[in-house]
Amino acid sequence: MSPPPAPATAGPGGPRSHHEPTVERRPAARRVTNPVVRESLAIWVAIASAAGGAAVGLVLFQDRRPLSGDGSVGLIAAVTAGACAGVACLVGLARSTRTTHQWMTRRHWGWFVADAVGLLVVHAAIAVMACLALFRLFQEAFTGLTVDRVAATVMMTVISAVAGYLGFNSAARISTRSLSSLLAVFMASGMIVSMLLAENPFWWHAFFSELGTGQAGILSFWTFNTTLTVSGLVLTTLASFITQDLYAWARARESAGGRRARITVLRGGLVVIGLCMVGAGIVPINLSDPVHSTFIRVLGAVFMLMLASIQWWLPGFPAAVYVASYLMVALGMVATLLWFPLRYYNLTGFELAMAGIVYAWLVVFIRNLDAVLTVAGLGDAERDEQMEALETAREAQAEPVRTGTPEPVPAAAPAAFPPPYRGWRVDPGEWR
Repeated sequence: MSPPPAPATAGPGGPRSHHEPTVERRPAARRVTNPVVRESLAIWVAIASAAGGAAVGLVLFQDRRPLSGDGSVGLIAAVTAGACAGVACLVGLARSTRTTHQWMTRRHWGWFVADAVGLLVVHAAIAVMACLALFRLFQEAFTGLTVDRVAATVMMTVISAVAGYLGFNSAARISTRSLSSLLAVFMASGMIVSMLLAENPFWWHAFFSELGTGQAGILSFWTFNTTLTVSGLVLTTLASFITQDLYAWARARESAGGRRARITVLRGGLVVIGLCMVGAGIVPINLSDPVHSTFIRVLGAVFMLMLASIQWWLPGFPAAVYVASYLMVALGMVATLLWFPLRYYNLTGFELAMAGIVYAWLVVFIRNLDAVLTVAGLGDAERDEQMEALETAREAQAEPVRTGTPEPVPAAAPAAFPPPYRGWRVDPGEWR
């Protein structure tokens, strides 16, 4: 005989079935800001990049190759690393726009495309230049060394994995501070490489833009003008990041009774400077001297006006930032006087001095902006914590849903009552 069925138990809501109610779990919201998830995705991107690098190495390397030079391992590895870094950057940027930088996709699609192209080229170019320099260094250290197919493929695999990992992490964690660092590294590296590639060793006797005329060599021409154009694009992206950070700070300050900040002045000025850099890169001085020179003059005038009026369009910042800005204006005037009428140095020296002043101010301003936002609770870490809290709240709403008879939540019993056990309940009247 089969054993009798177990008796049904009574719960707070009445008789209970012999079977537990079925449980359906809603899909939990993925914590895209979770650093563990981010690192896991970075590793997957690195693995995919390594596989791509290994495939390229196995196909292209059939004989022994040098580390640097024409047809070398370093040249092919640089191109592959640039491609991996660029694609990984786009993947990381797509992830970033779903979390802390959703504002990037709310603008006109043209701005987002320009941002994506600029970031892709910056990451790819940095990977290419770093790879070329690394292999050139090792070739100088191991003179005459050549490697076979296996060793070359291993090098390709490692370089591609590192490029993909760093490219993804850089874009996934993109912020105002990291973007400014990328811009500085990219522009400085591009200018140095264009100088080293110049076939005319006396290019600096004329002016800095001589590197972009073609008279210093075709490689120097393309490197200089591409660096200038892409740097202008990235500067417009940086302007969007800076103003996006400042809007939240300005709203909080205005609600506390502070003076209104004119952030559009900063954004407009940086966008004009970026577009002038793009124009100067697209129109070299040998193509049209008046147009190229107009772009440079407008760039310098807008920058000096921004610095001279910073206390008007950005009230509430530390006094040290204002003093540093005014000192930059004074240094710019001194640099101009040293060029003309004193003729202490030529136009190349003047252009280098002004470029140093521009980027010195950007570094000072962005570091102070990061500090001000952190104190106000609006920094990158705080924003990630807010996104994490929001996603945690969404997960809390996606708890298991019981499809059986719902059980009402029992009211909290007084401390004198025995604890309410599952399957039966205590009537307060009977207990008393």
